Amino acid sequence: MDLDVAQVRAFVRVAEELHFGRAAGTLAISQQALSKRIARLENLLGTALFERGGNGVRLTDAGHRFLQPARHTVAAADAAVAAVAGENRPLRVDVWGHLYAPMRTLAQVAGRAGELVPGHGRDLPSVTAALMRGDIDAAFGRVHPPLHAGLTHRLVRLEPVDVVLSTTHPLAAEPALRPDQLRGSVLWSPGALDRLDFLHQFADRFGIRDRTASLNLGLTHFLTEVAASAARFSLLPADVPLPEVPGLRTVPLVDPTPLYAWSLVWRTGNDHPGLNTLTAACATAAARSRWLEYSPAHDWLPEPPAPHPQDRSQEIPQS
Repeated sequence: MDLDVAQVRAFVRVAEELHFGRAAGTLAISQQALSKRIARLENLLGTALFERGGNGVRLTDAGHRFLQPARHTVAAADAAVAAVAGENRPLRVDVWGHLYAPMRTLAQVAGRAGELVPGHGRDLPSVTAALMRGDIDAAFGRVHPPLHAGLTHRLVRLEPVDVVLSTTHPLAAEPALRPDQLRGSVLWSPGALDRLDFLHQFADRFGIRDRTASLNLGLTHFLTEVAASAARFSLLPADVPLPEVPGLRTVPLVDPTPLYAWSLVWRTGNDHPGLNTLTAACATAAARSRWLEYSPAHDWLPEPPAPHPQDRSQEIPQS
């Protein structure tokens, strides 16, 4: 029995998404074409792999048994293609956390990291799925637990976070603010707070009770909403280039200073040579720009980083 890798890949995508439409979108094919691939695979195997009903799609017992070997089959096929392409294939790097402009950090290492093909993931779960499927080689953004067991991540940058608020806010004239001084204000978040781990943990840690979710329509729209009220505030990494929004002010946070942790993530076992080049470029930039400075007495992180290695040439500690 010879398996068609395209059919097996289609099965894996549907098994991960549990939705034919979404799975078809990730493969850039029509839902009808996807359904035909699944039907041919089921016919070849002589058993149904999915139960389809009004409540959605579920794996059958046979589908559950087939899933892990199917993933291995797809991974082996991708590895075979990568072996032929060798060093000539560029490194595919995705990012998430777009409101915080992750590309500005990657841009500082791109010249030393070889040929990169950037992507635009939605969030950590979608990027994780793309990594596990082999669609991308690495990703860059803020990692928070739980992380998929098949992934490796390494801390690249710890970035101080500023508060952004309206110039009419009662605290707008302060040269610096402590996080607990914001307790009487409304945290304005670019989306549901339960999906924005850093802001959620900040609010819990510093007693911010009033929280309101906005619609993420880009940084300019978001900051315009913040500037429109004397009660609102939000947080942004200090180096994010801000659009010109009338009535907006940024103020440093101190005692403690919140730090936003940027990490590089890749699938364990990915041996693309560009990964070593990229991590080395990140290490060089971190050492030059002091990206990994962290003092528990003065800084706050939701998940403190692992201790720095004794060998200072290894500038990126395992996180």
